[in-house]
Amino acid sequence: MRFLYRPYLFVLLAFGVACQRPSASSSAYFPEKDNAWATRKPEQVGMDAARLAEAVSWAKTQETTQMAPDFSTQEEIFGKLLGPMPTSRAATNGIVLRHGYIVAEWGDTRRADPTYSVAKSVLSTILGITLDRKLIGRIDEPVRQRIGDGGYESAQNSQVTWEHHVRQTSEWEGELWGKNSDFVGKEAFGKGERKPRTLQKPGTFYEYNDVRINRFALSLLRIWKKPIPEVFRDEIMNPIGASDTWQYIPYPNAVATVEGRAMPSVSGGTRWGGGLWINTRDEARFGYLMLRQGRWNDRQIVSADWVKQATTRGPVGPDYGYLWWLNTEQKAWPDAPATSYAALGAGQNTIWVDPEHDLVVVWRWHNGSPNELIKRVLAAVKEK
Repeated sequence: MRFLYRPYLFVLLAFGVACQRPSASSSAYFPEKDNAWATRKPEQVGMDAARLAEAVSWAKTQETTQMAPDFSTQEEIFGKLLGPMPTSRAATNGIVLRHGYIVAEWGDTRRADPTYSVAKSVLSTILGITLDRKLIGRIDEPVRQRIGDGGYESAQNSQVTWEHHVRQTSEWEGELWGKNSDFVGKEAFGKGERKPRTLQKPGTFYEYNDVRINRFALSLLRIWKKPIPEVFRDEIMNPIGASDTWQYIPYPNAVATVEGRAMPSVSGGTRWGGGLWINTRDEARFGYLMLRQGRWNDRQIVSADWVKQATTRGPVGPDYGYLWWLNTEQKAWPDAPATSYAALGAGQNTIWVDPEHDLVVVWRWHNGSPNELIKRVLAAVKEK
């Protein structure tokens, strides 16, 4: 059985200085629903039109070579599929926001495509809302205190906290939906297979691991007691005026019983099919929500404190926050401010947020060189 989610359908029962963190005051512009989004000429928002046009022209030439247009290499790259994949995708496309207004747009930005691990940053934001609502007590609380489905009973897993999950340091051990957390085996994991290793104490070792994120998503489902796509729709997408084109598709076998009802559980990406399929404009709204410190018009959707925490580097691993990629020390984007951050997914799918320059750039299906576009866009900025 296949579960298909649409926003309207559920089948089956240190902050930095002020200029770096622009306020979400009543004077800030917020687009209305869906395509009711105001545009501005670059000169109107302190940007050089010719340089921005050059940046867009360059971006258009950078079609991805990682992901085939028909997704025919999916299993070779990631391993045996568990969920569906589309038969095609858009070509490289993107959008640039300055002060919330569209100043550049190219390609098909209205087509809902898989966004891969950008979904992890969505799950992070849902955890922030979960904490805001006091559905859990603290981020450093062991997950087993509230989740009693057997997934956190072992000596290893009993130490896992919510923060470990969103730092990718959980070292959770086990199998979920037919995939083992060790990533051993070419058939199951494709080119992403790994060699066996000794597990470390939770919180001490970073490993990018979709099985563990899928376990985190299942735990969120049990806390909310309703499918996460419904939470995403009600708590984030509807309030920010997103379109009705997105889907969050679980694997057919990813079904959990919650208070006597069967509910599908979603993944943190499209590595094994399914996942969040969303258009570029809706991704730009999500990025803009983060830029405005979790606020949309007069509604605080997720707390500003959470945005700060989620975009602060952890003690272990790379420049990584709470399922957000950062630019603090290792400088993945050397031409970008250290305060900028991004949601990233295979393909490449990028939502880059720059509080210092009040910018959001979404660039999809490109060849893995976001800094090259970022430095061109920043060269077009004439004033903060």
